[in-house]
Amino acid sequence: MTEITSGGSTGNGSTDAVVVTVHATAGSAPREPGAWMAVTADVVEGTIGGGHLEYEAIAEARRRLAGAAGEPVMRYALGPSLGQCCGGTVQLRYARATPGLLRELRDADLAARRPVTLFGGGHVGRALVQALGALPFSVLWIDSRDEVFPAQLPDNVRCEHSHPVHKAVNAMPPHSHVLIMSFSHAEDLDIVAACLRRERDESDVRFIGLIGSKTKWATFRSKLEERGFTRPELAMVTCPIGLPDIKGKQPGVIAASVAAQLLQTAGN
Repeated sequence: MTEITSGGSTGNGSTDAVVVTVHATAGSAPREPGAWMAVTADVVEGTIGGGHLEYEAIAEARRRLAGAAGEPVMRYALGPSLGQCCGGTVQLRYARATPGLLRELRDADLAARRPVTLFGGGHVGRALVQALGALPFSVLWIDSRDEVFPAQLPDNVRCEHSHPVHKAVNAMPPHSHVLIMSFSHAEDLDIVAACLRRERDESDVRFIGLIGSKTKWATFRSKLEERGFTRPELAMVTCPIGLPDIKGKQPGVIAASVAAQLLQTAGN
């Protein structure tokens, strides 16, 4: 995605922009209030939902860039006049971009991302990082093997090497959704135990998901009980992970299933 700089420049000659924000909606609408895009003469950053509504909004923004006047807020009916049949209405606010406005909008997008901590850099971990790259999550990706991380990563992913790997649990962001899929069952067990201890002490772990079968979880549950964890504490662990109706075991399929489960759990 091309990002317009804080001064309104895209680095390719455009020096001015109009920000289009979804101000309000009624009925069925493609995006929620607060969704935005910034429009220059030749670049668009963000989206208000696509389709003919966005096409018209881009044209209106560029008309204003050229000097035309207009109301700050315009109402659009998502009906035949727009070639759409959603049936709702959308109010769009148009405003000239300023460094402060663009910073505020981007900061709000960052703040809305839910924290995910992913343990494991194997095939499924790599596929999951790509699946989460376009979703509203902020991903901390951890492995005990520093060389496993690829050079190219989505913008919302950062990597951390930790040995022993379970020590990184203490540094997880608060309210993390944790996914555990290391190369070692021994590592997995220690990570689960560390997550349960953190939840016991801090009450700030939103979700603990462990890759594996029901048999693996039965073995882990027994070992964790020996470590002093109670059944109510163990009930926080989800294993297997992913949506139960998706049966495929290819890394990409598992990643899509787990990403959908995260969206459900996070309430997005």
